[in-house]
Amino acid sequence: MMKTIQMTIDEDLLEEIDLLVNQLDTTRSAFIRQALCESLQRQKIAEMERKQIEGYLRYPQQPEEFDLWEEVREWGPDYEER
Repeated sequence: MMKTIQMTIDEDLLEEIDLLVNQLDTTRSAFIRQALCESLQRQKIAEMERKQIEGYLRYPQQPEEFDLWEEVREWGPDYEER
């Protein structure tokens, strides 16, 4: 279900959008919906990254944390340890 909204937008920005919309053979509404969805996705990713950084600052990685993975990792037949 879609809802119609009204918004204010800078004329120069609208001109750029209209040029791009014509090149992409789409509509303003479809373009703006996609841009908003992509912006929301970037915000979610930024929030997850912020939480990950916060977690590592609170509980820093320890040197021995990944030792087990070094032992079980398969490098393949062409790998030469340097």
